[in-house]
Amino acid sequence: MADRKTVFVAFAIEDQSIRDMIKGQSLNTSTPFEYIDMSVTEAYSEEWKKKVRTRILRSHGVLAIISKNSLTSTGQKWEIACAKEEGIPVRGIWAYKEDRTDVAGVNTMVWTWENLANWIDGL
Repeated sequence: MADRKTVFVAFAIEDQSIRDMIKGQSLNTSTPFEYIDMSVTEAYSEEWKKKVRTRILRSHGVLAIISKNSLTSTGQKWEIACAKEEGIPVRGIWAYKEDRTDVAGVNTMVWTWENLANWIDGL
């Protein structure tokens, strides 16, 4: 992994523990990606959308944590749609071994550090 990449992580709030694992990994000094946390603590206001769009635009790619919760997460759906509108690559990882939810328009892979590293390398 040559260059450090900035990755925006889109997730349903119910999958916060998975997001936390990725955040923890990003704190490892040898990890070649930066983590951007835009967790929602208040309603999806226009100001929140502006901030998210700005951060997505500064990212090399958007990693979507995919689970059954993704199907009802309006914030995650908006983040994915925003990335696509802006031409930022989106890739999904399945959050749980037993959950292979399909989100239309999101190419999703099994979550392994090798898969994640290969995707980031390709950004």
